[in-house]
Amino acid sequence: MFDALPLKALADLIPFALVLARVAALFMAIPMFGARLVPNRIKVALIFAMALVIFPIIRLKAVPVETDSLSLMILVLRETLVGLTLGAISQFVFAAVEFGGQLVGTQMGISIAAQFDPTTQNNVPTMAIFEGVLATLIFLALDVHHFFIKGIVESYQLIPLGAWHVSGGLLKFLIETSTGIFVIALKLAAPVSVALLATTVALGIVARSFPAMNVFMVSMPLNIGIGFLILGITLPVFLRVLNGSFGAFVQQMHTLFKLLA
Repeated sequence: MFDALPLKALADLIPFALVLARVAALFMAIPMFGARLVPNRIKVALIFAMALVIFPIIRLKAVPVETDSLSLMILVLRETLVGLTLGAISQFVFAAVEFGGQLVGTQMGISIAAQFDPTTQNNVPTMAIFEGVLATLIFLALDVHHFFIKGIVESYQLIPLGAWHVSGGLLKFLIETSTGIFVIALKLAAPVSVALLATTVALGIVARSFPAMNVFMVSMPLNIGIGFLILGITLPVFLRVLNGSFGAFVQQMHTLFKLLA
């Protein structure tokens, strides 16, 4: 009678709770799903629904039998850390996008124009918010979130329950991946930075040629106009850089599987 249900017996509650912990941690680590802008009831409903869909696919045959609540809490904590570790690679890319937006906004002279970002609960430069929203749209358009849903299913084939552990290889991988924040940010900000550098040099030559000219008053609107113009022209570069970064998620997740196994 209940064969079609994801949870067929009370014995499935502990395995389902462990799956729920890993899925919840992964979704909370992805910026677009774990953002504070998303209502909590939406998060809970989405995570619970995904756990119900995934659980029958990866129904765990052997679950460690723990007799005390402390051991179960440790097991749930380890499963949560697995999801957070897998979701950390997306955090690095979005942090790079925000950093690149701050660099662009500073060179354009509009970094003082900050807005309240409900995602981070902080005042963030306007350009950082703009590029973050653009990166989120590209994230969804390229179906990158499907990589993480598929990855959480594949993770159970290589990472057994409670297998999360800290190793030298894991720390080295996370450090090397986090250093990519600066590389991605520089790639995103390079077109505008080079154009504004050339503009600054040209204004310096004009200032030397016409000392009576108020170059400061001219440079502010000129830098903003050229910055937005170059940003619009180089949008394909923005897309190509993020496409390469998002495309590396699959290889990075498989590397994490091997390090956590």
